[in-house]
Amino acid sequence: MIKKKKLSHSSEVTVEPAAIKAWAEKRMIFVELTDGRIIGFPADRFKILKNATDEQLKEVKIRLNGYALRWESLDEDITVPGIVAGNFQLS
Repeated sequence: MIKKKKLSHSSEVTVEPAAIKAWAEKRMIFVELTDGRIIGFPADRFKILKNATDEQLKEVKIRLNGYALRWESLDEDITVPGIVAGNFQLS
């Protein structure tokens, strides 16, 4: 769900939900969003994450003010809007 905020002068700005928490559990990546949703996806949907160890998956960090997930040791970034939209790589 994309929220729209009213600004003064009757303008609307589209605000995409951002991540406030991210974690890995049993080869699943979970993201808690600013709108309260929790989205999970299998790590195996992404080529680099598929080959990662469980310990490497747990190293996920939130970047870009909640708009990206980062795995430093894997040199992998995934956008949160892409996850919300269901844009997953097929391995």
